[in-house]
Amino acid sequence: MSRSPTDRRTLLKVGLTAPLALHTRPAVAASSHGSVFGAERLFADLRYYAEAGNKQSGGTGDTWTADWTAKRLGQAGLQVEQQTFDVPWFEASRCELAFGNHKVPLVVQQLAVETAAAGLNAPLRLVEFAGPLDGAIAVVRLPYRRWSSLVDRAAREPIDDALARGASAVILVTIGPTGEALLLNTPADRFVSERPLAVLAPRLAGPVIEAARHGAAANLILRGQGGTRTAQNVIGRLIRPRRPWLVVSTPRSGWTDCVGERGPGIAIWLALSEWMPRAFPQHSLLFLCNSGHEYENLGAGQIIRKVGPPPRETDFWLHLGANAAGRDYHETPGRLLPLPSADPYRFIMTSPEFVARAREAFKGQPGIEMAYPSAEGTAGELSEVIKAGYPRHAGIFGAHRHHHAATDDLSTVTPDPLAATARGFRDLLTAIVP
Repeated sequence: MSRSPTDRRTLLKVGLTAPLALHTRPAVAASSHGSVFGAERLFADLRYYAEAGNKQSGGTGDTWTADWTAKRLGQAGLQVEQQTFDVPWFEASRCELAFGNHKVPLVVQQLAVETAAAGLNAPLRLVEFAGPLDGAIAVVRLPYRRWSSLVDRAAREPIDDALARGASAVILVTIGPTGEALLLNTPADRFVSERPLAVLAPRLAGPVIEAARHGAAANLILRGQGGTRTAQNVIGRLIRPRRPWLVVSTPRSGWTDCVGERGPGIAIWLALSEWMPRAFPQHSLLFLCNSGHEYENLGAGQIIRKVGPPPRETDFWLHLGANAAGRDYHETPGRLLPLPSADPYRFIMTSPEFVARAREAFKGQPGIEMAYPSAEGTAGELSEVIKAGYPRHAGIFGAHRHHHAATDDLSTVTPDPLAATARGFRDLLTAIVP
């Protein structure tokens, strides 16, 4: 895959003309302070985000969403800019495994390494069996989890082991709630595997596992086109001279449509962008919506280092991460049964002085009713905020059951838990900001 330098960054003024698709729908009516946190309004924004489709960094859906969110910040009275940066991309033309009478579709795991046009012919082997894997296509079965990142040692170490034992390619079976292939976040500047790496949906894995037990001959084809392309971080400012800053950030990109993963954070972020200019007249405001999340927080790192105000001039930083308000499900054999409540696998982390107030603001809300001090450990982009030295902060992150799956669509969020979560953040800000 050809790559150009990823450290070239420019700050460009963004045009506030949205894509043509945005103009085909009626604008949402101006709202009072209360109604921007209503279930109907929030879910309308979530639906808008869902309609953009796939959100891979720098792709059509991600760019569409950048333009839409930039326009909304401008309508809220903020000065809007974009920060551009380079991200990898790869679009598969063919990714499959053939053996015997079977032909099984796979999903390319970035950063992609292609096979030859005719594919790779090699025996299948299970990595849990001891011994060399010289030249084999290694099959790695990950344990059951809501998988997210290749930086996770539980995902990376079996791959490293297979390659060290001589495997010519690796197929990763990401066992999780949906039975779907789960793409994993990866660094943008280095290959986790320098040999072909693909993901296999657990629901399709049975014949592959059986073939690997017996060392069956197989053909792996992984082909496509890729390189680097431009992605954008969206920046909105309301500068009030000599006033301290309040910052609200959220990522918008990911491997799939990301409706449950990213959509609630986007909807709440937009609601806060309308409410906060009036609610906090004694503060300057900074709203950040970044791309590059699936490349281990690539866009967040750029925007925090180069756009974030000095920590000593910042009263508070709120980050809205993954699964802010995804739907919960009953897990039954072979099926997920949808529930009207929020998935409790979400976490509120704050600087120590705000833990009690956060627990009060989110009382009774699954998962986030128990806020924790960030010193106990954070994840995702909130970690970047803390590393940058912002002492007063809070953030939400988690993983709903369709996290990183192609099934992460509009069905993975319900309106009422989304509104309750949004009001919780409104109440938290009201309680802690001077």
